Amino acid sequence: MKKAIVIGAGPAGLSSAHELSKKGVEVIVLEASNHVGGMSRSFDLWGQTVDLGPHRFFSKQKEVNAFFNELIKDDFTLVNRQTRIYYSGKYFQYPLKFGNVLKNLSLVTIFQILWHYLVRVFFPIKNPKNLEEWISNRFGEKLYSIFFKNYSEKLWGIKCTQIDADWAAQRIKTLSLVQAVISSIFNNQGHKHKTLVDQFAYPNNGTGTLYERAAESIKKKNGEIALNSPVKRVLLDKGNKKVSGVELTDGSVIKADYVISTMPLTNLVNGLGHLPKKVKEAVNSLYFRNTILVYFEVDTINLFTDNWLYIHAPEVKLGRVTNFRNWCPTLNKDKNTAILALEFWCFEKDKMWSANDNDLIKMAKKELSDINLMPKKYKIINSKVIRVPKCYPVYETGYMKKLDIVIDCLKDVEGLMPIGRYGAFKYNNQDHSILMGLLAANKITNNNPTDLWKVNTDTEYQEDANIKDVLIY
Repeated sequence: MKKAIVIGAGPAGLSSAHELSKKGVEVIVLEASNHVGGMSRSFDLWGQTVDLGPHRFFSKQKEVNAFFNELIKDDFTLVNRQTRIYYSGKYFQYPLKFGNVLKNLSLVTIFQILWHYLVRVFFPIKNPKNLEEWISNRFGEKLYSIFFKNYSEKLWGIKCTQIDADWAAQRIKTLSLVQAVISSIFNNQGHKHKTLVDQFAYPNNGTGTLYERAAESIKKKNGEIALNSPVKRVLLDKGNKKVSGVELTDGSVIKADYVISTMPLTNLVNGLGHLPKKVKEAVNSLYFRNTILVYFEVDTINLFTDNWLYIHAPEVKLGRVTNFRNWCPTLNKDKNTAILALEFWCFEKDKMWSANDNDLIKMAKKELSDINLMPKKYKIINSKVIRVPKCYPVYETGYMKKLDIVIDCLKDVEGLMPIGRYGAFKYNNQDHSILMGLLAANKITNNNPTDLWKVNTDTEYQEDANIKDVLIY
C-alpha cells in the first residue's frame, strides 16, 4: 500500500488527503497548529462565528465543485455580494456602477481618466513588466492611481513598479476600462468576469466547515490528522532524488512514499540541505507578507451593508474591513451585535508585527474613526488581535526567474509535491488550492502527468463561471 504524508491542513492539504483516503491510500496529515482550515478556517468569537477575513467560494472547475458539494451538500447560503471601495472620503460600488462613479468623481477627474485611457490605447507600453505598467496599459494612469496604486502598495509593502505584472495578469485578466464601463451600465448581466461576480456560495457555519468536514471524512476512512505536529524537514534518500519521509520538530521521523507539502516553500527548500548555491540564493530571495487581523464586536447591527470594504485611502494603514453581520444569519446566532475584522499587512521586520495588542487595537480604532466608518454613537464592546504569518507570496519584479530555479531543483525529487499558496509560492484563492490538492492526489492514485507548478500560472482564471456551476455539474 502506498503511504503519503500531507504537510498542512489547509485547503490544498485537506483536499489532497481527502481524495487519497477515498482511493485507499494510507495518509497522514501533519498540521503545525491546533486547528484545520489554514487561512480559510472558521472559529467562534463572542458567541458568533467568523473567518480569518473574507473567504468566498466560487469556481468553474467541476472537480472543485464536486469536493464542495460532497462535503457541504445543501448546508450553504447563496450570498449576494456587496463590496465597495473607500477612496477620498467616498464609497465606490464594486463592481463599478456608472451612476455611482459619475456621482463620486468630478468631471475633471472623469475627463482625465478617459484621456489617460485613450493615450494608452494608441500608445501602449510594450511588454509591461510591473503592476503599474500593466494596469496603466489596461485602464490608463489616472484610474490606476485611484483604484489600484494605494491598495496594492499597502498589501504588498513595495512600490507598484516593484510588483511583477504576473499578479495583475492572474487576477484582472482581460478586463479593460471599456468592459468595466459596459458592465457597470448593464449591471454586469451574464457575470462574464471573475472580478465582477456578485453572488457566491458560503457554508452556513463559516468557510472552515468545508475543511472540518474534510478532516472528519479522512479520519472515517482510516486517515490520520495530527494537530500540533510541526514538520522540521522533508527527508530524502541518500541520492537526494526521492522522498523517504519527514522529520518533526520533536525529532520523530515518519516514513512515506510521497510527501505533499503546503508548508512555505522557503522553509521546505531550506530544510532539504545539500542544495546548489544558486538554489539557496534563489529561494532566500523569495519572501512573504504577513497579516494582522483586529476584530471588534460593535453594539449595533447597522454599521454598513457590505460584506467587506476595500480601503484605498493612503492616509490609513487599514486595507480591508469585513463585516460578518452581512454574510449569512447562521453566523450571528441571534446576537444583536456586529463583528468586524480589520486587516493590516506588514513584514516580520516591521514594528507593527511585534507591536503589543493594545497598541494595535488603539490604532485600528483610530483609523476606523479617521475614515468615519463607525459613528461615535456606537461602542466597541470586545476586541481581539490575530497574527497570521506568511499569508501572501510577494510577486516582486523578476521573482519568477528565481522561482524557476527552485522549481527545476524540486522537479528532480521523486514523490515530492509542493502545492497551495504557501507551498507553491502562488497567490491562490481557496478554490485554486483545492484544485492543486485534488490534482496532486490524482498524480499518486492515477499516475496523472499534470504539472502542478502550472496550475494558476496562465490567464485562465477559475472564478468566472455562472453561480449555477457551484450547484450543478
